[in-house]
Amino acid sequence: MPLPFASVSLDLDNLWSYLKTHGEPGWQEYPSYLGIVVPRVLEILRSRNMRITWFIVGKDAADPQHHSILRSIVEAGHELGNHSFHHEPWLHLYSEAEIDRELADTEAAIREATGVTPTGFRGPGFSHSPTLLNVLAKRGYRYDCSTFPTFLGPLARAYYLMTAKNMSAEEREKRKKLFGRFEDGFRPLTPFQWDTPTGKLLEIPVTTMPVFKVPLHVSYLLYLGCYSKALAKLYWRTALTMCRATGTQLSLLLHPLDFMGSDDTDRLSFFPAMQRPHAEKIHLVNELFDMLQSTYDCGPMGEHAERLIAH
Repeated sequence: MPLPFASVSLDLDNLWSYLKTHGEPGWQEYPSYLGIVVPRVLEILRSRNMRITWFIVGKDAADPQHHSILRSIVEAGHELGNHSFHHEPWLHLYSEAEIDRELADTEAAIREATGVTPTGFRGPGFSHSPTLLNVLAKRGYRYDCSTFPTFLGPLARAYYLMTAKNMSAEEREKRKKLFGRFEDGFRPLTPFQWDTPTGKLLEIPVTTMPVFKVPLHVSYLLYLGCYSKALAKLYWRTALTMCRATGTQLSLLLHPLDFMGSDDTDRLSFFPAMQRPHAEKIHLVNELFDMLQSTYDCGPMGEHAERLIAH
C-alpha cells in the first residue's frame, strides 16, 4: 500500500532577515550564510532522495553573489517559491500596489537568478491579508501556504519580542501580528480554497498537531531536544500518528537554522536551539526525517498542490 503524501518546504530566511525582524543592528549590511547552509541542506536531501520547496527572499535572489547558490537548488530538482522581496512580517500592512511590487520584484529576481518563475507563496512570519490573497490570485499563483493554525502564535511573539532589546516602539507595533493571532488556531488544517475578487486560490496550511494545534516545525522539535531528545522524538512520533489517524495532509516547514548551530554564527543566540553545534542539531533532524520518510512519501509543495487540484 503506497504511503500518503506529505509536502516539505524550507523558508530560506537569511542572516540579515532574522536580524532585521529581531531589530538587531547591522542587518542593513545584508550579512549572509547561504553559502554555508544551502550546500549543507542539499547534501542531506540528496542522500535521502527528497525533493522539497525552497521559499526564496527576493533581496537575496537579486544579489549576483547568490545566483550560483540558488541555481544549485534548481539543478538538484527542487521547487522554488516566493517568500517576498524584503522579508517583512508586516506584509499585511502593505497596500495593494506595494504587495504587487513586492511579488513582481521577487519573481523577476528569482527568474533572473535561476530561470524559474515561482507559482507558490508563503508570507514571512505567516503574514497574510485579503489584499495579499487577491494579488496572488490576480498574478496567477497556484497556491499560498501562509496560514499557521495554532493558538500559540501570541506566545511565540511574546518570547521573540522579550528577547529583542534594540527594538523601538514603532518597530514593535509593526510586529504586533508576528506569528499570528490566537484565533488563527481555529483555522482548518486541511487545504482549502480562498475566494478572492479575482478568482480562487488554493491554501495549503502549515501543519500543526491535529486536535491540539501545537506546532510541528522542526525548529520547535529542536528546541524540545535541548531539554530531552527522547521527548522531541516522542512528540514527533505522536504528531505523525495523529496526522495519519485523522487523515491530515502533512505539510512540514523547515528553516535554515534547523541545520545551523553556534559554531556557524554567534549573531543568532536569541533564536531557540542556536546554542547547540550544528552537527548535534543535524543528527536529530536526520532521526526526525527517518520517522517522516517511513510514514509519508515526501515531496515539494507544488506536487502537493497538483495532487489536490487533480482531486
